Amino acid sequence: MLGILFVVGSNYFAILIPQQIREALDLVQGKIQDFKASGGSLDSAEYQVLGRHLLNFGLIVTGFVIVKGILMYFMRQTIIVMSRLIEYDMRKELFEKLTTLDQTFYRSYMTGDIMARISEDVSKVRNYLGPGILYGINLVSLFALTIYAMLKVDVTLSVFALLPLPILSISIYYVSNTINARSTAIQKQLSKLTSNAQETYSGIRVIKGYTREEEFIRHFDNESETYKKLNLRLAKVEAYFQPLMTFLISLSTLLVVVVGAIQVYNGRLTTGNIAEFILYVNMLTWPVTAIGWIASVVQEAEASQKRINEIMDIQPEIQNTSSDDYTILGDIEFRNVTFVYPNTGITALKNVSFSIKHGQKLAIFGRTASGKSTISELLTRIFDVTSGQILIDGKDIKEHNVEILRKSFAYVPQDAFLFSDTIENNISFGLENSDIEDIQKYASYASIHDDIEALTNGYKTILGERGVTLSGGQKQRVSIARAIIKDPQILLFDDCLSAVDTETEEEILQNLNKISANKTTIIVSHRISSAKNASKIIVLEEGKIIQKGTHNELVNSEGYYKELYAKQLLEKEM
Repeated sequence: MLGILFVVGSNYFAILIPQQIREALDLVQGKIQDFKASGGSLDSAEYQVLGRHLLNFGLIVTGFVIVKGILMYFMRQTIIVMSRLIEYDMRKELFEKLTTLDQTFYRSYMTGDIMARISEDVSKVRNYLGPGILYGINLVSLFALTIYAMLKVDVTLSVFALLPLPILSISIYYVSNTINARSTAIQKQLSKLTSNAQETYSGIRVIKGYTREEEFIRHFDNESETYKKLNLRLAKVEAYFQPLMTFLISLSTLLVVVVGAIQVYNGRLTTGNIAEFILYVNMLTWPVTAIGWIASVVQEAEASQKRINEIMDIQPEIQNTSSDDYTILGDIEFRNVTFVYPNTGITALKNVSFSIKHGQKLAIFGRTASGKSTISELLTRIFDVTSGQILIDGKDIKEHNVEILRKSFAYVPQDAFLFSDTIENNISFGLENSDIEDIQKYASYASIHDDIEALTNGYKTILGERGVTLSGGQKQRVSIARAIIKDPQILLFDDCLSAVDTETEEEILQNLNKISANKTTIIVSHRISSAKNASKIIVLEEGKIIQKGTHNELVNSEGYYKELYAKQLLEKEM
């Protein structure tokens, strides 16, 4: 509201300037005509009087310009700053929204597309909320004040001066629709281009390993060419619009001169009025010319806001129904659980049932794509079951406070993800405000302490993106240290020792046995050594439990577990 007042005030003082110039010109012309009529000529004293009058007019105009400039400064300090604050709020809200969405969303949207929405689309909306609104208000207020001032002087001349405006309105309507459609296409292509670049950077090692750089460059060039063509299509519309604006403004000026000259000849107006009208028309030149730009900004913002709203309107499938604060012990039960992945329609689990008591250890085995990792994702409510029920401490998992539930798990997934930060901060990520002694202790439990100490900067070593500085086995062990430093009630290890040699694995398992006393432990693995001390073992195949029992029971009965045991025993002997 303050910004609007400053815009109107700035334009009010702008309108006063042509009026002062009109009075100055009429004064000079009147003086000259008076002296010509009396047959005399201007002497030095009269020149001085006329000069003082003109100086006063000059000072008044200068004062108006200064006040107008001050109001313009505050106009920008209110409206433009406001738009920046809204941009900040929008980015923050969009980021917060993205952190609440579940894996179903992230499997449907490319990372590059999400980044384009949180950066480019928010910027387009900000451009409308700041400069777009600023120049829009400026246009409306200047038009209102200028037309009022023009009508006060002469209605006929005002009508002729404003005659091109209907043509302008029709042009704006047509151009706005065209700009909207083309802006939407541009934003979609930008998302595609961003996704392509992000995927290329993330997979650069694979691309280089297969020497496919040229192919990816060509693909990126093609997408960039499409983006360029879409922008050029939009630029052509805007380019046709600008000359039309200039022509219509020039036509207004020409009509003012021609019709104004006739009015002066008939004695209805003065030459000062013509100068005043020409200044009015020129004052309208930029706002009218900016109509096309404002229309473009509005249409681009509309297209971008739709894309932002698309994200903001999505409701996560995982809803937290409780805000209670309590402690989870770790009794787990699956009752006839079936799960179908929402994006692919693949049935990962089929009528799976098992239970494990607090303090027990469960080992899960099975071939690739048998549903092992799905159990981990369901336990931490990354997904919800399609049918059946999961009970934690005898209570349906959907009734638990999601925050308390996930804090109760030390979850180490197959794909070890590390942040581009120090090793110390990556491990302490599992527990806020943990000191270096705790970090080193849990790094030792994960058998990674010596490896870290061998690095030049030790725990202060900065890791590359996704922990690329470390080997696969080292990343897994840092992930284990990060998980167990939480000291939770349930330990969940999803094949997180696959890149570790057998001796290191044995050392880690022995350490885990020490810290997992009185904790529920679930280990998903391909190695029998991980399951020897398990209270229960289940074997999955195509989403179904095909074997269940202890280590001794399963090695003495025919099936997948016995075959795997015999194979790994032979490998060890060899």
